Amino acid sequence: MRIDILCLFPETLESPLDQSIIKRARERGLVNIVVHDIRDYTRDRHRTVDDYPFGGGPGMVLKPEPIFEAVETIKQQLDAGEIPVILLTPQGRLFSQRVSQELAAQSHIMLVCGHYEGFDERVCEHLATDEISIGDYVLSAGEIAALVVLDAVVRLIPGVLGSECSAGSDSHSNGMLEYPQYTRPQVFRDWSVPPVLLSGNHSEIAKWRRRQAILRTAKRRPDLIEKGSFCDEERKWMSENLSNLK
Repeated sequence: MRIDILCLFPETLESPLDQSIIKRARERGLVNIVVHDIRDYTRDRHRTVDDYPFGGGPGMVLKPEPIFEAVETIKQQLDAGEIPVILLTPQGRLFSQRVSQELAAQSHIMLVCGHYEGFDERVCEHLATDEISIGDYVLSAGEIAALVVLDAVVRLIPGVLGSECSAGSDSHSNGMLEYPQYTRPQVFRDWSVPPVLLSGNHSEIAKWRRRQAILRTAKRRPDLIEKGSFCDEERKWMSENLSNLK
């Protein structure tokens, strides 16, 4: 998979891209991440990327020319056709595990980092194919949002986590939060690991984990339970065990 990141402050991405899972994925050739400085695609001596908004108002707006130039130049250099061009902006659709799975299925995406008061609307209307927000808040730097999206997507690329790991049981992967996890020691400060996890009975362990995931989701994110899919046995168990949750 190839991921192009277009931004104003590429140095912000240098260290995170050279750490942990992303670093190993790059070294193994599972993902090619290329960072581009939008200022390199300006044509004036001041390398101008922003300007005052028409109609007045506070702040500065990212100009359309360098962003169009960057995207179109990269496409031309790669002889690439249609590529998802994704703006990272608080006005975009909310990022989720489902969206990260959607993006991980692509062979090539472009992430364009927002700044200041956002993008000239012509970038949104005529260049971008999608707009994504990582949450209902505003960041000073779109590079931070790019790292969030990047990390969530890269770990879903086949082979990145290795055969011994799986993203399939992560929170939100199946529409619910993940079940509780335990490790050694078996007893810590008089708090013991649930006996079922020590039983060796894999079917009972799977049932326990599923029910704990349901229980945890109902407590912390009841909105997800409303969207969930459950068998008749699980619905009966839920009616008997979730009614008193606050």
